[in-house]
Amino acid sequence: MSGHSKWATTKRAKAVVDAKRGSIFTKMANLIIQAAKKGGDPESNFVLKTAVERARAANMPKDNIERAIKRGTGELAGATIEELVYEGIGPAQSQFIVKCLTDSRNRSAATVRHAFDKVGGGLSSVMWNFHILGVLLITNEQLPPAKLADLELELIDLGAEDIINEEEGITIYCKTNDLQNIKKFLEAKGVVVESAEMEYVAKEKKTLTGDDLEKFEKFIDILDENEDVSDYYSNVS
Repeated sequence: MSGHSKWATTKRAKAVVDAKRGSIFTKMANLIIQAAKKGGDPESNFVLKTAVERARAANMPKDNIERAIKRGTGELAGATIEELVYEGIGPAQSQFIVKCLTDSRNRSAATVRHAFDKVGGGLSSVMWNFHILGVLLITNEQLPPAKLADLELELIDLGAEDIINEEEGITIYCKTNDLQNIKKFLEAKGVVVESAEMEYVAKEKKTLTGDDLEKFEKFIDILDENEDVSDYYSNVS
């Protein structure tokens, strides 16, 4: 099935930003707060830098970003944000990892469980089929085939484990500790990186079509609408 690569998820997220900006700002603020707990300087905290870049891409006001950083470092008071990870079976036996950033553990558990129940699924152990990798997205305009060919060996030397040329652009997979260096290398070559994040990537993937695909997309909509859900990953490709 085409349309549910990481590129499709990124496009969907951008569409949601336009439709539900307030909800997206809440999610972005929580990402920044959580990341800033390990240091408030984006230049020395790669996770925070990535979160700030996502917030800016969503046109989140500078003041909101700065307040979120200060909440994370403890300079401003506010509710404690914690990260929760849920595993579950979605439509058509699809597997999901759902990551929440929330100030209410009970609310998150209830809403995520209800989301799975609505599509005939449920919370279940699926982590065995996922591993955490660094994932970088670069558009074809930024990294056309000729330029990619020139950089490919250097990318592999830096830790790139898989480089996939998709219709929308290039996806690079690497170990998480190589993510920052690969991103810096590309930027030094004048390549704008669309996204660079640590993600749960399925080891074995599946394809959905017809009604199963439609049910899968409806479940994605439910997750997008949940303010506590900061990200989600599936084995559907």
